[in-house]
Amino acid sequence: MILEIEKLSKKYGDVEIIKDLNLHIKKGEFISIVGPSGCGKSTLFKIITGLLTEYTGRVRIDGSMVKNKVISYLPQKDLLLPWKTLYENAAIPLEISGVKKERWKEIITPLMEEFGLSGFENRYPHELSGGMRQRGGLLRSFLIDSDLMLLDEPFGALDALTRSSMQDWLLEIWKKHNHSILFITHDIEEAVYLSDRVYIMSARPGRFLDELEIKFPRPRKKEVILSQDFLEYKGRILEKLK
Repeated sequence: MILEIEKLSKKYGDVEIIKDLNLHIKKGEFISIVGPSGCGKSTLFKIITGLLTEYTGRVRIDGSMVKNKVISYLPQKDLLLPWKTLYENAAIPLEISGVKKERWKEIITPLMEEFGLSGFENRYPHELSGGMRQRGGLLRSFLIDSDLMLLDEPFGALDALTRSSMQDWLLEIWKKHNHSILFITHDIEEAVYLSDRVYIMSARPGRFLDELEIKFPRPRKKEVILSQDFLEYKGRILEKLK
């Protein structure tokens, strides 16, 4: 397993945020979590990344405790540094990990093309569209040496058309590189369309109400969202969230 979570609970003082969470992700899986605002999804991500260390339960990545692991994490806001160009932002993980500067270009340039950012390397974040900024943020996260990627509502601020195209683009990148992805979203349709499995989370204290396997074949086609099976998956999630 890439990620194993067992009986995970977290409190702030007397307030329970998440309770008895159990979750697992195999290599190459795309897993989503849906739930109401404030249910503890982002707290879960902070625990997985090691930003929060006081909790009960067990969290292991590749069989090791999370404090020994570097995790690729993209929040809803891309967090590109405004004073750096897109290329310079992408190079940050390489610089931190000690990759020699002479090698940056040979590593980054092919990915710029693959991520649809070729020709924009010298642009600053304010000169890019929302979709391009998110691609830039994802590229920077991708350059972190981790088999597990945590994506926290990365498309939440995008318009519907851009969001739809970014979903298909993300699936292409995921399929090509075989990362394991844990994806947070409030959008039930997005979760069903993207995922192999969907965990449904309750209001605080956040518990997993159900785990739903999505059996549509891959590669996914957008027409699947019009199918009766898709509507049934969506209905089952909505019923659990009532």
